[in-house]
Amino acid sequence: MSPVTRVPVLRGRDAEENVLLRLLDDARAGSGGALLLTGAAGMGKTALLDLAAARASGFRVLRVSGVEPESRVPYAGLHGLLRPVAGAVAALPPAQAGALAAALESGTCGAGLVLPAAVLGLLSAVAAERPVLACVDDADWLDAASLDALSFVARRLSAEPIALLFTTGPPAPTSYGEREPEGFDGGATWRLAGVPARELRGLDGPAVRELAADLAPGGLAEDLSAALDRIARGNPLALRELIGALTPDQRAGLAAPPAVLPPGGRLWREHTGVLARLPARTRWLSLLIAADPALDVATLARAAHPACALSVLEAAERAGVLRADGDAFAFREPAMRAVAYHAASLAERRRAHRLLADLLTPDGGHAGGWERLRGAWHRAWAGGGGEEAGDELARAALAVRWAAGRSEPCPASERRAGFPEPYLALERAAELTARPEVKAERLAAAARHAWVSGRPRAARALLARLRSPGAPEELRGHVQLLRGSLELLGGETGSAREELLAAARRLLDSHRVLGVRALVRAADASYRAGDNRAFIAIARQAAALRRPDEPAPAQLMFEYLAGMAHTFSGLHQEAAGPLRRVLELAGSVRDPAVLTWACVAGMLLGEDAVAHRLSARAVEEARLRGAASAVPQLLEFTIYPDVWTGRYASVATTAAKGLRLARETGQHNTAAQHLAWLAISAAVEGDQETCRIRADAAIELADAHELGLAGAVGNWALACLDLAAGRVADAAGRLRAERRNRHVVIKVMSTPHYIEAAARTGDRERAAAALRVLERWVGSTRSPGLRALVSRCRALLSVRPGEAEELFLDALRLHGQGVCAFEAARTHLLLGSALRRDRRPGAARNHLHTALETFERHGARLWTEQARAELRASGEPVRPAADATVSQLTAQQAQIARMVAAGATNKEVAEQLFLSRRTVEHHLRNIFSKLGIRSRVELVRFMS
Repeated sequence: MSPVTRVPVLRGRDAEENVLLRLLDDARAGSGGALLLTGAAGMGKTALLDLAAARASGFRVLRVSGVEPESRVPYAGLHGLLRPVAGAVAALPPAQAGALAAALESGTCGAGLVLPAAVLGLLSAVAAERPVLACVDDADWLDAASLDALSFVARRLSAEPIALLFTTGPPAPTSYGEREPEGFDGGATWRLAGVPARELRGLDGPAVRELAADLAPGGLAEDLSAALDRIARGNPLALRELIGALTPDQRAGLAAPPAVLPPGGRLWREHTGVLARLPARTRWLSLLIAADPALDVATLARAAHPACALSVLEAAERAGVLRADGDAFAFREPAMRAVAYHAASLAERRRAHRLLADLLTPDGGHAGGWERLRGAWHRAWAGGGGEEAGDELARAALAVRWAAGRSEPCPASERRAGFPEPYLALERAAELTARPEVKAERLAAAARHAWVSGRPRAARALLARLRSPGAPEELRGHVQLLRGSLELLGGETGSAREELLAAARRLLDSHRVLGVRALVRAADASYRAGDNRAFIAIARQAAALRRPDEPAPAQLMFEYLAGMAHTFSGLHQEAAGPLRRVLELAGSVRDPAVLTWACVAGMLLGEDAVAHRLSARAVEEARLRGAASAVPQLLEFTIYPDVWTGRYASVATTAAKGLRLARETGQHNTAAQHLAWLAISAAVEGDQETCRIRADAAIELADAHELGLAGAVGNWALACLDLAAGRVADAAGRLRAERRNRHVVIKVMSTPHYIEAAARTGDRERAAAALRVLERWVGSTRSPGLRALVSRCRALLSVRPGEAEELFLDALRLHGQGVCAFEAARTHLLLGSALRRDRRPGAARNHLHTALETFERHGARLWTEQARAELRASGEPVRPAADATVSQLTAQQAQIARMVAAGATNKEVAEQLFLSRRTVEHHLRNIFSKLGIRSRVELVRFMS
């Protein structure tokens, strides 16, 4: 019995695997070929050769790997590859047999075609018995004579049952101006010209997560995986080594994630080996670039002294270490920068920092914010500065503003830099500080900056070092505010609320606005939990603390709490006044978090356009400030107005982006919310499987983290799906269940769906009670779209002859004043259905056709089926689906089609929509089938 060959599983390499399998199939059929796989160390080139060998059933497999010690030994590569089949040399013509025997035995051979022809003849003779797979790994280190012979063979395999695979590093630059550097011969990729090549790039986001799950069966937190991938940049081996080197504290979030590849690992050795082969002067300038990635060419030229000495960097470019990046140099492999820095000796690093500190201190001592911070950073690492260097570094870090409060954009040099990150500078300043209170303040500031910049693990690790019981009350208040904020977005809402309330008590006297912010965030924890009583209690506490001379941000927050408390008490008219004052104050506020509370006010007032503008402003302000941690939550608030206005494609796009960012920054609670909104968009599309998967995931997170809000939205999504599929009793049951419908805001938002489901199942009493609640809220707004929903609900409950039609028509009139075409279509469907049941098919058809066209435009499959069924019931033959139109696609398929037509790769689509590449490929196949096309080129023409 033949042994079973284990086929390796490679994540994110489906396209390459398919190319290899096609090559093997062609070779089996007698039409062989060659393929060159290029890419950085660790990208999986050898793993793909292993996969090809495992899949080469029935092949004779020959392998060789180039190694540096043999790279100058003529024909060493051929000797390693052909030795297992050397016995077949005797079958070759005498001239070829002699040349090949001499090459393999003594490493000598004359010039001409005889030797390469002999290699081809030998492989062909072996392949006469069974196909041949020849794998040449690390061809960069193969001796030139062997590589020349094999490249000759690779270009002549179209009629042979032979597959020949090569791997090399990234292609080397082939031009350096007017002349080639001395000794440069173009490298292995130049010698393999004419051989089809495929470059392996970093894995995309879904593949990174799959690989991380394989490597850490016990699970790896999404934010930790994202932190590791910031180093690995999709390199599979880098990710494997980083995960393997994690400490228990790093896995638990008690210590910061690693900042560099594990010393002594294979990639570390690979990178240090490449660096060691560079000339000493090249290594020195590379160290300067590693020590300061914001270093521009002009400053580097001053460091090189004379400037012409920069030419030594050509060696680093040829070796694939550096690349030109505008007016600077950057490491081609991001992970190599940290290796180049940490592999240098302490004395070399300090010398580099001293030189950079001098270069970044202009005459007269005047420098901009970032330049001043960079100079202070280098002095702090140059040694000998002590506490004075720490004080200077802390002042510079706290003075840097990530464009906050600036109306003009950052200078280009600052945008490129972002170096050093303020949290790292403050951490270093704390390390240089002996005074306990000052040290604690700097660690707290570092933690805050780490959190704001989207480094939650680093923030928690810094907070873990702040356990000094003697810390001042004010500092403890700041720390509690940060801990509570972290818990609010990633932990349990109950513990977040208590931490934030404690922070408010400590901060209200010394830092008034921060203290009020802590109160509002504590109330937000109650909002997310769906705990109305706790929210109202916090609002009452805040009202008792309010002063007449509050600054605008504090006034807005107090009004927000008052308005929301009235809303949660069912006092919508009383809520309108404070909520409108929130909108009035929003114009003078720039803080992203405060603007989101204004967005909620706009939504509750039915001011959808205002809410949308405020949410967009909040996101833009966060980006200007470099507040990466704020963006996932802010994106939540851009979704609410999109839901009310029926822009479900926008909901899906925003929620997918928010989900990705939330997971990368450890915000599990925000991730739950985005999953729930993705379930809503899937329900509208009629994608039942996706809706259930996303809703279940959101509800599971909601149960684990006390998230009444996310649980309610997830439940609402399932009810929307039931209603679209005609399962009205199931929809009514879901929306009536007390456990999943305690969140007041979502309960009101879902009320029109509940009334429709309840009315259609005959539960008119409960539907009427829900309508009275809806009427009270809508009466406090000025929204025609909301008033249209009320009229529609009244029509569904009407019993007087002719009244229902009048109310439906009134609803359509109000819909016409609003912007939600989708809800207008649902009203047309309900009216058409009512007219059809009233035996007025002619009048019904107009409304049903309008509904059908809108549902098709939105890609709402289940609602489209309902409209078609009603049209058939009215006696009208329903036209077939339009041939080859975008309306045939679901909303997600249409989005993918637009992105691909605009030039996006499957990888780019997968990353932006938070899908796996296989899912994107599956959607593309369906898109091609529906549109009757066969290629991306045809798709571009069709979409244009």
